[in-house]
Amino acid sequence: MRRNVQKRRRRGLAFIAVCVVAIAVILFIRNENLTAETPPEETSANSQTSEQPDPTVSESPVVSDEPSDTPSDTPTETPSDEPSDEPSNEPSDKPSSTDEPSKPAVATAGEEDGYAVVAQPESVAVLVDKQYKLPDGYEPTDLVYPDVRFTFSEKIDKRKMRKEAAGALEDLFAGAEKDGIYLAGVSAYRSQATQKSLFNRYVKKDGLEKALTYSAFPGTSEHQTGLAIDVSGSDGKCAAEDCFGGTPEAEWLEDHAPEYGFIIRYPEGKDAITGYKYEPWHLRYVGEELAQELEDKGLTLEEYYNAVPVTK
Repeated sequence: MRRNVQKRRRRGLAFIAVCVVAIAVILFIRNENLTAETPPEETSANSQTSEQPDPTVSESPVVSDEPSDTPSDTPTETPSDEPSDEPSNEPSDKPSSTDEPSKPAVATAGEEDGYAVVAQPESVAVLVDKQYKLPDGYEPTDLVYPDVRFTFSEKIDKRKMRKEAAGALEDLFAGAEKDGIYLAGVSAYRSQATQKSLFNRYVKKDGLEKALTYSAFPGTSEHQTGLAIDVSGSDGKCAAEDCFGGTPEAEWLEDHAPEYGFIIRYPEGKDAITGYKYEPWHLRYVGEELAQELEDKGLTLEEYYNAVPVTK
């Protein structure tokens, strides 16, 4: 009897064991099927403790057409405002500290008679030549009589100069006398009407082409600025003539005029640039600073303003 009870118990335990194993096998197979059917992205996204890589991070750079404000360590073709110590072969629009400063341009205000009209005729550095003219009928407002010797005694227009230039001329004459050089003024200010009469006379005498080599078309004469003057020795010999070149007076002016703010406006060998033959007697006031710069660099006003060549 007891033996039969033990047999039934063992059979019951064995049955239970078989059932447990069967259930375990069924659950295992079901779990495998569910795992196979689940997309990998969902498995990773739903795991808060997974050590798998974040799907938003990639070991390979991702190329995107969309701009990004997020800085990246990945090299890019986009220029950066950050300074770099690496040399570059690419040209730069930024000025270099070693570059020469650009030359000033001549400000103009239209055109008359085929000439550009200067916009600032009152400037002591104004360029007036065979390309740039003064406004029609221009007359300086501060003309005075400089207290210096002239080759004539009458107080007429051609004795006048603008106030600043007149004061500088007085200093120049005084400086020359200290060195034993005695100068005299020949012709300073000249109105446009006077220049027109003078120019027409030269054209009648020598023809237009030759007249243009030594006389200015009305409106293009430096004398009209009130900043120019022709000078000679105190005796008036060789006044406004070629023979003035090489005289002690001419040599002194060439050496010292810039100290007083004047330049020899039409220097020797610059005919093709200025448009005029050598005139050692023609002084032009531009101010001490500019006069010294032009002297040091060997420049004419045309070269200084990058307004060459003169073709008229």
